[in-house]
Amino acid sequence: EVTHLIRSQTAGIVGNLALCFPLVFVAQWIAQAVFGTPLVGPEKAEAVLHSITLLGPTALFAAFTGVLLFASSLIAGWVENWFVFHRLDSALRWNPRIVERLGAPRAQRWARWWRANISGLAANVSLGMMLGLVPVLLDFVGPPIEVRHVTLSTGQLGAALGALGLDLLHEPAFWWCVAGIAVTGVLNVTVSFVLAFRVALRAARVQMDERAQIYHAVRRRLFRAPLSFLLPAAQS
Repeated sequence: EVTHLIRSQTAGIVGNLALCFPLVFVAQWIAQAVFGTPLVGPEKAEAVLHSITLLGPTALFAAFTGVLLFASSLIAGWVENWFVFHRLDSALRWNPRIVERLGAPRAQRWARWWRANISGLAANVSLGMMLGLVPVLLDFVGPPIEVRHVTLSTGQLGAALGALGLDLLHEPAFWWCVAGIAVTGVLNVTVSFVLAFRVALRAARVQMDERAQIYHAVRRRLFRAPLSFLLPAAQS
């Protein structure tokens, strides 16, 4: 199950990045062609190259963002439990005013939609709020901490390439940023997964000695066959 989860998360990240980078780059190119200036200017692009590079606190910020991803999953689980406990899908399905306004078939579809998507909505809304607000709030009480989300960083790099031109591909700074994005993706997934996995083991009342066996098995497979976490075994 650990392997399957890592594969699915990796596939999701690859899919996000495969669309995010070219879309942002094309948006920059269109803005330059239509308005004569890119959406993100050269000054901001230079700042991006200095912020998401691996030669800096990117790894620390990426691990911190993994904690925020974990927190958003907790919020999503709590919201879904609250939704189910209070049977809000039944309330949406049978509420007289809703049924009168939407009709019985549409009310039932609406209730099913909310039941199926409430967790994902809560996760995305809470994560967006935390990515935007938590660094600002922490800046008031301690050292400045920024977020490094793999998809957001990829979009920033695409915008920088669109602002500074394709000659940037020949600069070491660009490839240090690519390396920083790779590390960001690994830490985003690893930190959030480890924290969620620990909570899941405790929630399932897995004993301490059994947890140690599970962790040992995962580490052993990681050292013996690391690619198996990304690629399925060949079928004989």
